Amino acid sequence: MNVLMNHPGIGKAASPAGEADLAELKEQFRSEPYRSYLYSYPHKTSYRELDTKLSLSELWSGEPAETFFLYMHIPFCGARCGFCNLFTLPDKRSSVHEQYVDALERQARQWAPHVTRRPFARFAIGGGTPTLLAPALLARLFDIAEQIMGVDVEQASISVETSPETVTEDRLAVLRERRVDRISMGIQSFVESEAAAIYRPQKPREVERALELLKRESFPVLNLDLIYGLPGQSVASWLYSLERALAYEPEEIFLYPLYTREHTIVKPLDRLREHGDDPRLACYQAARDRLIAAGYVQSSMRRFARPAPLDTGKILLPYGCQEEGMVGLGCGARSYTRGVHYASRYAVSKSATASIIADYVAAESHDTADYGIVLSLAEQKRRFVLKAILHCEGLELSAYRDRFGSEAAADHPELAQLLQAGLASVAEGIFRLNEEGLAYSDAIGDWLITPEIRRRMEGYVVA
Repeated sequence: MNVLMNHPGIGKAASPAGEADLAELKEQFRSEPYRSYLYSYPHKTSYRELDTKLSLSELWSGEPAETFFLYMHIPFCGARCGFCNLFTLPDKRSSVHEQYVDALERQARQWAPHVTRRPFARFAIGGGTPTLLAPALLARLFDIAEQIMGVDVEQASISVETSPETVTEDRLAVLRERRVDRISMGIQSFVESEAAAIYRPQKPREVERALELLKRESFPVLNLDLIYGLPGQSVASWLYSLERALAYEPEEIFLYPLYTREHTIVKPLDRLREHGDDPRLACYQAARDRLIAAGYVQSSMRRFARPAPLDTGKILLPYGCQEEGMVGLGCGARSYTRGVHYASRYAVSKSATASIIADYVAAESHDTADYGIVLSLAEQKRRFVLKAILHCEGLELSAYRDRFGSEAAADHPELAQLLQAGLASVAEGIFRLNEEGLAYSDAIGDWLITPEIRRRMEGYVVA
């Protein structure tokens, strides 16, 4: 450990924690490994009305990213799952969908002059369920991306989210024709009673039908999402769902622990009544072992992928893992520049979500950012560290130094504590969580939230 602690950039900033303190820290992670899913930092609940509206030109003119990421958010789904707290509204009406796409196109035309000075290396359509849209409307999203935003489908990696009931031949034909590389489908469970427990209206036969159709279309990457910790789920039934997914040889599998929050249908007590304890860590460990044995490579606590190189028939542009230069179109989409993250307002309840979408559809102007967060230098540094260490690639210490002109450990003494606790290591200038540390990603990520961001998150009232 002394060798690690003496590595340049690690261990010089803070005095080593006492053994009792380190033992207590590690026990906190072990006893509560699922604190929060920090899929972005700062968290969306830290966003507020900006003191001054920011013009798109001033936001994007100095953005240093060499390539950008275009994201479109379609906030409609067939039904709200019991665990979902995303910005989405159950609404199947084609007229509502068409009005929304009209608004998205209007927004794209206003944004394009400011955000198209760099090429788009990635393009993703998420939600909600984008494939709930009729094929013609789905195709129109690609027209907006290509003709207005300038996405070159021969250079951009393109990903679309779907759900079993919306996987149809005519929709998949659109995706194939528009050079989609990756299809991501949420299954959550192959056990009908488990799906019913989270109010997910799907039957195993419907899932199998969708999977067979997707495999026949041979998209370069098929990703399947599964959730562990469901009411009534055991480690055995969880592994059954994983085996059913593996039978279709997906290129990627994402494993999500169940979280239940304010305004979700399934509540934390529901799970506790079913189990009497928390089975999620045991489920994670069993699935991780099975996927590694099957030849998958772990890149985070959630993502496992086959090691075979991706053959898309394209020459893809590079995109940095820090996910800056994110251009988010649509109500509910977030945009990231290096210094400002912004979005439309966030809601979970049906009435509040419907109201925000109605305002978006009615708006004639989308030329300013008025809701989000301005990142201080300290928060930019914290984001850089979090985005790096919660992935297996780890934190390249020289990259941090080049970006910020300071040492990571001097700015973040918590890194030394993770090393001392035996949850991370440093090799060849890269700080990485080890196997145990990755298992506690949702506890470590929460632990690294700064006091200022936590204060803003705790003061947020979800509508």
